[in-house]
Amino acid sequence: MKATSATPSTSAPVAHNALPPPSATSNARSSRIAPHSHIKGLGLTSDGLAAPDGAGFIGQINAREACGVVVDLVKSRKFSGRALLLVGAPGTGKTALALAVSHELGNKVPFCPMVGSEVYSTEVKKTEVLAESFRRAIGLRIKETKEVYEGEVTELTPAESENPLSGYGKTVSHVIVGLKTVKGTKQLRLDPTIYEAILKEKIVVGDVIYVEANTGAVKRVGRSDAYASSYDLESETYVPLPKGDVHKRKELVQDVTLGDLDAANARPQGGQDIMSVMGSLVKSGRTEVTDKLRREVNKVVKGYVDQGVAEVVPGVVFIDEVHMLDIECFTYLNALLESPMAPTVILATNRGNALVRGTTDVVSPHGVPVDLLDRCLIVKTDGYNREQIGKVVQLRANVEGLKLGPGVLERISEEGERGSMRYALQLLTPASILAGLSGRSQIEVEDIGEMNELFIDAKTSATNIGADGGFDGGKMW
Repeated sequence: MKATSATPSTSAPVAHNALPPPSATSNARSSRIAPHSHIKGLGLTSDGLAAPDGAGFIGQINAREACGVVVDLVKSRKFSGRALLLVGAPGTGKTALALAVSHELGNKVPFCPMVGSEVYSTEVKKTEVLAESFRRAIGLRIKETKEVYEGEVTELTPAESENPLSGYGKTVSHVIVGLKTVKGTKQLRLDPTIYEAILKEKIVVGDVIYVEANTGAVKRVGRSDAYASSYDLESETYVPLPKGDVHKRKELVQDVTLGDLDAANARPQGGQDIMSVMGSLVKSGRTEVTDKLRREVNKVVKGYVDQGVAEVVPGVVFIDEVHMLDIECFTYLNALLESPMAPTVILATNRGNALVRGTTDVVSPHGVPVDLLDRCLIVKTDGYNREQIGKVVQLRANVEGLKLGPGVLERISEEGERGSMRYALQLLTPASILAGLSGRSQIEVEDIGEMNELFIDAKTSATNIGADGGFDGGKMW
């Protein structure tokens, strides 16, 4: 079981624990490749039909088309408070489907993933963890029109007056600020408190700023590009001269979630000094939000929606390994689905008939109580054949930058069909390391054979377990 070099007999055999030779790119920054890095979407056509190979997905035609229908329902906001259950054997792409749904929905729709076992916390109740996930999956898009003064600072003159409290000093009575845009100029007479904000922002003549008319907040956008010099390296950010009038209306859109509003109102606000900020950072434990506070937040949100200031954007909660929830969580899940502000729920499980956690005699399909199953649209994921496994392996090899020699793809596909696709994918990286130790740039068939001698798949390991539950003969196979 020694790795042999590509050259006939001039090089010595390489041990398994030998370090690979340093490469030219060893110092380059490399990002970790996650198991689902290749998933970019559901791979559907404009008609909603699934292409055999699209957006990183191989196979699963029916499941992808069903998820495409759910994506359209979520976008049209007609699937709120309903549930989708993904069922199938381990390694058939249930989590990948959920991630593809999140890609299809985009960044504007909240997507909150969690695992069933996350609810078991020593800090907060199980039902609180579920409620928090549901609230984080409901977005609130707030549209606000603000009157602002925007332009390049052409004049910054503080006007001083005698201090009535002391005869020796002077105070700033007001400040004159000149602003210039492409269309014209304007001179503003501002309050002394705004002058303090200008000093904090370190604003000087030539900076581009905007001042909110309602609140008096001052924001430095950058340095006007008219002052840009010919230095190769500069720390300044140069921005063009603003267009339009100095006084204008701006529509600002801000996306928050109900979970953000709950957390902001549940946590007491400290001072703005450094000790208060540091104290809030080092404070341990999670704050449990009461139902009363949530009702108050809902009331405020409803008022915003009625005024036309905000709109509710229902998102998606994805609960993987849903069979890990117990009967109390399932009962609470039913109540959450019936609440007025409920997101779309996607559940995933790989169980068949299983005991519902928290009970001693309730056996239910997929480990989910029948009353919750009745609320779900169920999508089944299919297993992969040898051809599909080969396509997935080739796709992952391309993503990871690995070269496969002749016959390697067929050999790995055979191993995936005999064991599992996950096992086949896990052979790629160790085999590439072994090929590198042998001085080769691509994986060969003998590298896969070497890996099969070193590692075994789950099915082979299961067959080596004796009838008494231990290993055959009290020895390793």
